[in-house]
Formats: sequence, C-alpha cells, structure tokens
Amino acid sequence: MSAGPSRVILPPPLIYLAFVAGAWALTQWVPLDLPEHEFMRYTGWVSITVGIVLMLWAALVMYRHRTTINPYGKPSSLLQTGPFGFSRNPIYLADTLIYCGIGLLLGSLWPWLLLPLLIACMQRTVIIHEEHLLTRLFGDDYRTYRRRVRRWL
Repeated sequence: MSAGPSRVILPPPLIYLAFVAGAWALTQWVPLDLPEHEFMRYTGWVSITVGIVLMLWAALVMYRHRTTINPYGKPSSLLQTGPFGFSRNPIYLADTLIYCGIGLLLGSLWPWLLLPLLIACMQRTVIIHEEHLLTRLFGDDYRTYRRRVRRWL
C-alpha cells in the first residue's frame, strides 16, 4: 500500500515511546531479566548520549539548510552532508540508539525482542512514506543518494 497524502503517520517519537512503554510493561508482567552488570548501565548511558548528540547534529544540519524536521512536512532540499552522509535516517538512527540505551538500563530482554518489530514498524509506516516523497521531489538525485548512502548505517 502506498503512503498517500491522506494516510495518517504517527510521529516517530510516539512510535519509539510506545515501544519503550511496551518493553517496560512486558518487563513488569513477564520478567526476562538480563544479567546485571555495571558495563551494561554505562553502555546504556553512552548509547543514549550518542543518540542525543546525533539527533542534535542532524537537526542542526536541517536547520542550516532550512528544511523541515517534521515527517509530515515537505523538505526544501536533499541533505547529503553531516550525518546524512552516512545514514539516510540519522534522526531515526539516533532514536534507535536512545531506545537501545533505555533497553540496557531496563536490564530486560524485552526491548531487544521488540527491536526488530520497532524497526519494521518505522520502515513500513514512516520511512517508506518519506522515501516516496523524496523520490517525487528530488528524482534522480535522491535515487543516486539512495544507492550511495544506506538507510540506517
């Protein structure tokens, strides 16, 4: 099914928040604890920090190029510099790093079991819509960019 203009797309932060809430709830109802280790807590905070820095970097590049950060908006330019030089979706990559950091802090297997579903949900409900829009707006320039830069990493 094509993502047309009338299709409702949940804001990506809400999708990530829903999966964090789901992982937390499952952790409470059916505990699948990971072994506790200080390294996991440290790595969780590092992942969250890297995610926040990446998100801010991508937002700054978008601001400098005067294009929208809003997934419902119409981008004014095709970004290929900064974090967009190694990921077509650096903000979603940042969201995923933050999610993984929270998953480590929860100390549960649930966030990791839900991660593939989260990625599939993002690709099917948000990213595909954005890719169709960028193809319509930027044509061959976007197709060339897609061949050169991976979706996530």
